[in-house]
Amino acid sequence: MSFARHLRLFGDTQCVVKGRAVHGKIITSGFRPDVYANNHLLSFYLKLNRINDARKVFDAMPERNLVSWTALISCHSKMGMPEEALNCFRLMVNDGFDPNHYTYVGAISACASIGDARAGKEIHGRIYRHEQELNGKVSNCLVNMYGKCGFLNSARLVFDATLKPDLVSWTSILSSYCQCGENLEGLRIFMRSLEEGVVVNEFSCASVLGACASLENLKFGMQVHTLVIKCGLEFDNFVVTALINLYAKCGELAYARRAFLEVDKPQLQAWTALMGGCAQQGKAREAVDLFHKFHSSGLKPSERTFASVLGAFADTVDVEVGKQLHSLIIKLGFISFIFVSNAVLDFYSKCGLLEESSKTFEEMCKHDVVSWNALISGHVRSGHHGEAIELLKDMLIEGFKPNLHTYSSILSICGDIPAIKWGKQTHCCIIKPAFDSNVVVGSALIDMYAKCGRLSEARKVFDNLITKNLVSWNTILVGYAQHGFGREALEIYNMMQSNGIKPNGITFLGILSACGHVGLVEEGLCHFNSMIKDHGIAPRTDHLASLVSLFSRKGQTNRAFEFIRSFPMEPGKVVWRCLLSGCKIHKDVSLGRYAAEKILSIDPEDTSAHIMLSNIYAEAKMWNEAAQVRKIMKEKELKKDTGYSWAELKNNIYYFSSSHYTQFQETNLHVVLDGLTAQLFDAGYMPDAMFVLHYGD
Repeated sequence: MSFARHLRLFGDTQCVVKGRAVHGKIITSGFRPDVYANNHLLSFYLKLNRINDARKVFDAMPERNLVSWTALISCHSKMGMPEEALNCFRLMVNDGFDPNHYTYVGAISACASIGDARAGKEIHGRIYRHEQELNGKVSNCLVNMYGKCGFLNSARLVFDATLKPDLVSWTSILSSYCQCGENLEGLRIFMRSLEEGVVVNEFSCASVLGACASLENLKFGMQVHTLVIKCGLEFDNFVVTALINLYAKCGELAYARRAFLEVDKPQLQAWTALMGGCAQQGKAREAVDLFHKFHSSGLKPSERTFASVLGAFADTVDVEVGKQLHSLIIKLGFISFIFVSNAVLDFYSKCGLLEESSKTFEEMCKHDVVSWNALISGHVRSGHHGEAIELLKDMLIEGFKPNLHTYSSILSICGDIPAIKWGKQTHCCIIKPAFDSNVVVGSALIDMYAKCGRLSEARKVFDNLITKNLVSWNTILVGYAQHGFGREALEIYNMMQSNGIKPNGITFLGILSACGHVGLVEEGLCHFNSMIKDHGIAPRTDHLASLVSLFSRKGQTNRAFEFIRSFPMEPGKVVWRCLLSGCKIHKDVSLGRYAAEKILSIDPEDTSAHIMLSNIYAEAKMWNEAAQVRKIMKEKELKKDTGYSWAELKNNIYYFSSSHYTQFQETNLHVVLDGLTAQLFDAGYMPDAMFVLHYGD
């Protein structure tokens, strides 16, 4: 008994040396410990997490009992060795021992850790056959195991069968639903627990706040925040992180910062949540500044910190700092985490560094669908559609199934080419797994149909979307505007306002474009002023260009010029080009010359500015000036980029250009075009002077 008492004492006080001395004394004294003494020795090593020493003691035991096996199984499970825990459980059962509640808890927890639902069901079946009723702790473990394995119905059945569910039971079922994305049901369970008088804890609050963040339900989340303060949990690290995540995802970064600053010493998770929130809300510069402050605080970044902040560096196109972070990730050994490698890959893809992204992809030990998506979307974003299609084929050959983001990339390719047949085939593939109800894929479908000119199909997809976000509204609005359906675009904007959707800069670009197509100059100017005054959106160069284009199209070139001069922003090439285009249409030679000079002062090698100026002179029959511009172009060896057209036929894309001699199915296309041109002349068509002048450029 003396040995046992000393081993318990040294195990509780974490005194390794003295405990090992007792063990040595047992060996040298010739004393042969019985199973109870050996269990104390085994328990001593397990308390100190010395699993190898414990295993040696266990293997040398001439006799074992249920306590010996349970202690070993529980320790393996707690120390993150679930496979070993399950192996011990099987060996114990084979040796004829009947598990008790503690054994079941250790084994079921091991199943939950590795998501082994099959083994968990086998253990549950054994409990059902051998036990008269479920112990509360075992029930809670089963709920947790089924939840982590995604078997929510089984988790709910176990929970409902529990006679008196305690706080752990309610927290387990709540977190199970929230982790599996069933956030609405998670909120219902939380409300029911409050009605039952269950006291909330930090884990239940963190779970329900996470559900509110996923649903972007700010109102409910703020009510939970009030409850958190009443219960004195507002300074708990889990809760603070969940609050920051909630407010950031709901677009309330001011509240997220406030929750962050209320903590004296924010932990790593809080920093990561705020940085990630800023990056997700498009505040990339703030995320980068936060990372620098975090780095100065002395805290060490985790793998999730890098995954959150790399997106911000991509958005600010801060390539050099991003590369330094990549080096630090490799140095700290975090590159082995697949989601960190994916973040690095996505960073290079978003920055347009396809060579670096491909190299990162090749160096990865393992790929998942996120890796493929990042690589494919990078090529799509850079306009390398052919390579993106080849990568998609490789992904399918490797056995990866496309997910929501994969289909979004495919639809982007179909819209950019455009290839309506491929787009429709992709739409069919999306309907089968019911992805078309997802707002991300739905928005991509609207964009594809709009770019292909199929606005009726785009509107049908839009109307059928159960949940619409700002991207969905903007996509259909811009689609109408780009195809000249100005009235329809403005109607969509009115619907947005009726539904309480807050517009952004892209919304107003679509509105200004729509007003331009319909010729609503004053209404366009009114929307531009509303954007600044009512919505607090700072105008960008493209907004300025849209308004200049709106004035110029109506022949108000002088008004457009005065607007440019009155605006504090320095106009770029695109603004002057819109004015130049209007001057060409309405034959304003002097202002057109001035606009062209402004473009050429910014970029002396701008070919299109030379050509448009030459065309203005030609239309005004100012042949000497036109010839002078042509001479300058020849001296600078400026040539207009070749324009391409394409057609989709039998799942193939065929490209055509005027400078390439093209054969198509043994038909000379130039012969066909010459025949059509002859028919035009026979019908009395007279070409414009500027087209004759620049034919063949």
